Amino acid sequence: MFSDWFSRVGSVIPRGFSRHYVLGLLKEQQLSGKEIIDKAILQSEGRWKPSPGLIYPMLGRLLEEGLIAETENGRYKITAKGLEMAADIDSMRNILQKQLDVMLRVGSVGKFMALDMIDRVSTIGSTISSNLDKMTEQEREKYKQFLLTELNKIDEQAEHREKIAVE
Repeated sequence: MFSDWFSRVGSVIPRGFSRHYVLGLLKEQQLSGKEIIDKAILQSEGRWKPSPGLIYPMLGRLLEEGLIAETENGRYKITAKGLEMAADIDSMRNILQKQLDVMLRVGSVGKFMALDMIDRVSTIGSTISSNLDKMTEQEREKYKQFLLTELNKIDEQAEHREKIAVE
């Protein structure tokens, strides 16, 4: 699932990644904290070894936020609220991927723009992700619309440059 990504980034895990990774795992099946750690190690081919000191406090925060619930057998499952958040993340990732594909097609300028955009979106995403539990639904929607608007602008610029390159 993530082994290709891990091979590109090495041992550097962006802030907020583990939170989204855990939600993604729990979308697939109920897992204990130890099973989450074991899957991360297996899927990353040993490149990422999250500690219990990372996973268990994060699981506690996800429980407090209502994104996951603990089952009777000590495993964790994603809640409807968690599924909604995971869907929003997937939607943004798909939009971002489409933007990157367009920009990479226009050559080195597109590649530079793509790398710059990745850096900016990562910074914004990390900031938003780390403050989600403090935001109102209205604030979340505002940030979502802002990000979508900015991605659309980048898409329009890339399409314009692609047309110029073709001419």
